[in-house]
Amino acid sequence: MIKVEFLGPIGLDAMELEVANLKELKEILAQNEQASKWLELCAVAINDEIASDINTKLNDGDRICILPPVCGG
Repeated sequence: MIKVEFLGPIGLDAMELEVANLKELKEILAQNEQASKWLELCAVAINDEIASDINTKLNDGDRICILPPVCGG
């Protein structure tokens, strides 16, 4: 079981899911209308480390953060 947190303006509550890798997670989130809008814009962190490989294996207890782009000065 992993925990998925959506930061910033995404506006979704955290979810707990049973998935094997980021690809499976993306497929599940793509079915959620609000989450799917953000999928191509956001970075993903696994246990506070940015991940870039969609095939990254997920382990029980991992915390996934969906990080929207930010702007500032």
